[in-house]
Amino acid sequence: MQIIKMKVGDTLELKKPHPCGERRFTVMRVGSEIRIVCAGCGRDMVLDRVKLEKAVRRVHTSADTSADTSADPAADSPVENADTTDTAGS
Repeated sequence: MQIIKMKVGDTLELKKPHPCGERRFTVMRVGSEIRIVCAGCGRDMVLDRVKLEKAVRRVHTSADTSADTSADPAADSPVENADTTDTAGS
């Protein structure tokens, strides 16, 4: 079995839903045990990595989910014609 790469902030889609009905979980801590939080009810769980890897259907990396958050690409660019000198006092 191949080790699935998971990072803090990734969203996991599991094969079976949580009792609240949600299949998506957010990774909070990684190691030999992985801490996940249910996206539906907020329940916090710590599972062995091997057991969790068998239950994972898909991993949505945090880079994939944050790529669509920038609605206005011009908002990150510097302001043009920004004059910081005071010419009124001279």
